[in-house]
Amino acid sequence: MADPTDTVAVDIEDLNVTFATDGGDVHAVRGVTLDVRRGEVLAIVGESGSGKTVTARTILGLLPESAHIGGAVVLDGDDIVGLDKKQLRKVRGTKAAMIFQEPSTALNPVYTVGWQLAEGLRAHGKYSKSEARARAIEMLGRVGIPEPETRVNDYPHQFSGGQKQRVVIAMALALEPTVIVADEPTTALDVTVQAEILELLRRLRDEDGTAIVLITHNMGVVADLADRVAVMYNGEIVETATALDLFADPQHEYTRKLLAAVPRLVITDRQLAVPETPVAPVVEAVDLVIEYPGRFRRAAFRAVDRVSFSIAPGEVLGLVGESGSGKTTIGRAIAGLTPVAGGSLRVLGTEMLGVKEREFRKRRHELGFVFQDPATSFNPLLTIADNVAEPLIVHGGKHDASDARDKVDELLEAVQLPKEFGDRFPHELSGGQRQRASLARAIALDPKLLIADEPTSALDVSVQARVLELFAELQERFGFATLFITHDLAVVDLLAHRVVVLHRGEVAEAGRTAEVLGNPTDAYTRRLIASLPVPDPVEQAARRAAWEAEQES
Repeated sequence: MADPTDTVAVDIEDLNVTFATDGGDVHAVRGVTLDVRRGEVLAIVGESGSGKTVTARTILGLLPESAHIGGAVVLDGDDIVGLDKKQLRKVRGTKAAMIFQEPSTALNPVYTVGWQLAEGLRAHGKYSKSEARARAIEMLGRVGIPEPETRVNDYPHQFSGGQKQRVVIAMALALEPTVIVADEPTTALDVTVQAEILELLRRLRDEDGTAIVLITHNMGVVADLADRVAVMYNGEIVETATALDLFADPQHEYTRKLLAAVPRLVITDRQLAVPETPVAPVVEAVDLVIEYPGRFRRAAFRAVDRVSFSIAPGEVLGLVGESGSGKTTIGRAIAGLTPVAGGSLRVLGTEMLGVKEREFRKRRHELGFVFQDPATSFNPLLTIADNVAEPLIVHGGKHDASDARDKVDELLEAVQLPKEFGDRFPHELSGGQRQRASLARAIALDPKLLIADEPTSALDVSVQARVLELFAELQERFGFATLFITHDLAVVDLLAHRVVVLHRGEVAEAGRTAEVLGNPTDAYTRRLIASLPVPDPVEQAARRAAWEAEQES
């Protein structure tokens, strides 16, 4: 009988990582012991700051010089901790490779993808120029890029988000590494593209025996792909189990809380109270058309094609669809940031077709905005109080932040942040705390309409759950109408009274949320729902089979 340790690809023993900072040493990883076997997917899960990414990056020796590492990280016979920079360069790509969360930052925009693939191959001295190009074409075809002989000459901007992630995976696979570290490889992708990427990773595991270390906060992805799961909290492993055992019977309290926080598609029928007398919609679109002008004598691109919907006072409308479906474009048009080309779009009584900025400016104080990443929407040089006070100064008649401070303190308490947080700067708050502050700024002027564009997609599941719960409470309390733009159907199920499903700029399906998600009539809607991974390995296996059947039909 063969020694089972022969199949171990990575063996981590008593790993400790400490970072030297101006404020003192930070002990990020504490006594972590893990192993990953060939042909196995190990998911490392936990919230931001738990140490999961730091642990994974030690496998490739990618930590900064400020990190002090103790313990052992044995990769295919080599202890990474003891290797110098030259030795690490030989290991990267051949023994271990990394798939990063955002493919756009991993690809150089000024070189073709073929050149970038070939350069990685030639850097290890195994391929001539012609051999490297042939291998690049082979790898692009293997990860499902159509017409690889032609696309090898294209630049990153000529690929969709899902295709760019496939290119990054091709680069990781090119030298046939023993281990692939995938750090949130599907977070920025639509659910259907995510399903395709997960299927590709599953094939690598099954056909090539590749060991995969998956870093993610998406428990649906864990249920869909992982064989084993390691749960990290405060730098330590608190639980390790097979995926089936962990989801069926979590042992640690933190694991139970993590799983309980995951939004699930349970088909919630949220009813909107019907007023005794008819009221005008806050937003009404009739055969709405939005176009982007063509460049270099090309025809205009129609991003939204004859879309009709309305949002009643106090109603939450979910707008869902994949990248390129037109949902964010519609949100921008409602905000007066993108011109309307045809049809009709009335916002707070103002017709947006041909509207002048000075005409709509007087209604802007009735709009609130919550963006996907509050870190980029806040001025980093201003305190949280100053950022929240901005709409009060611009539209609310306040002369400066000190005049608005009492109102700001009320707003911070409304979003469950201590008023003392107003004196902190954005970088001093966690992601969830920043998003709460963003909500406070959005409701500062008691808006009639709130536009929320993917406001929770970048948050950990437990933080996301708290922010969504807070959002629902605020919406009930203040009664503002909401356009909630998202690709997460479970979030729509939780919050929205009605939903509009967009596909390539057109309405695929619309109606009450419970009806659309519970009994979809359009094939595209059914495909979206089937593509959504759920935090249950048994149920997810059945859903994956349904998704594959939908793809074949």
